[in-house]
Amino acid sequence: MARVAVVVCNKSVLSGQRRPESRGEPMMKQQHHLSIPRPSFKQVLLVGLGSGLGVFGLLVTVAISIVAVLTHPKRKTARDLYTLSPYEFDLPAEAVTFPPRQGDYLVAGWYIPYPQATTTILVCPGYRSRAADVLGICAHLWKAGHNVLVFEYYGHGMPVGTAVTLGYCEVNDFLGAVAYAKARAPQTSLGVLAYSMGAAVAIMCSAWQTEVEALVADSAFATHRGVIDYHLRRALHLPSLPFLWLADALLWQRAGYHFRQVEPLRDIAAISPRPVLIIHGQNDRVVDPRDAQRLYAAAREPKELWLIPDADHCGAYFADRPAYVAKIDAFFRRSLARTPQRNAS
Repeated sequence: MARVAVVVCNKSVLSGQRRPESRGEPMMKQQHHLSIPRPSFKQVLLVGLGSGLGVFGLLVTVAISIVAVLTHPKRKTARDLYTLSPYEFDLPAEAVTFPPRQGDYLVAGWYIPYPQATTTILVCPGYRSRAADVLGICAHLWKAGHNVLVFEYYGHGMPVGTAVTLGYCEVNDFLGAVAYAKARAPQTSLGVLAYSMGAAVAIMCSAWQTEVEALVADSAFATHRGVIDYHLRRALHLPSLPFLWLADALLWQRAGYHFRQVEPLRDIAAISPRPVLIIHGQNDRVVDPRDAQRLYAAAREPKELWLIPDADHCGAYFADRPAYVAKIDAFFRRSLARTPQRNAS
């Protein structure tokens, strides 16, 4: 077997001690040769196999974590009991439930009627969010003269303990909400204000049916795959493709759908000629801010894009409340205005 020569300095040199020099001649460093055997093919193979298993284990662990976060039931905490309600805003709200388009459960929310309203606004919170989280904007919409229906996606707010998805199953809740709003006030025009995952769902569903006449999408993601990719790149600083591939396979096994089945980017063009307002904070750490521009580019007229510098995810309202309320109010007034022909009918 071949030997590899390695130079090792004298022990006294390594220890920092200086060896005395002989008279008339310089000190000479002693050198020793240490033989290290070259690793065998079997050893190289075992090390490579171990490294490969380690990488695969990392892929599996991350993929399982992704699917668990996406679908795991929400746990009830004390915070769920201490929340705002329509009472704090002095709103004449009714607690309501309605069936989804498909499913054997009931979706919960509040319906806030306004006397002689000609418009109804459907307000949709996002992933693992409650209807109470958006009551502030609901109060403004009601004071502006709209009926308001605000609901929470089943399992994301209350009740807890139910598995969820990121928009795949939630389309049934949204379509159930549209049907309920139209049944309560069939002669009114219907607008939608939706946030985050709720906005992604609203884009897809508004493209599939025509009851929604105007849509505000705040902090929507363009694709399911893209929002997961954004989180992986920010968290791991590694190529996300292997993790996404395995997570997609596990998601199909656990939840029955693939990433590609939730793509607002693919559907948004079909909303036209109904108007769309896309809102996004440019410092969003949950959804890539570039998704807003992608959605805007894919949408057809009439469309509008409003980007808010330094605002985080769903943070446009908090960045400038008066400006946000004025923007939403003007959009719905303009988009849902009754024409003389419709008033006559």
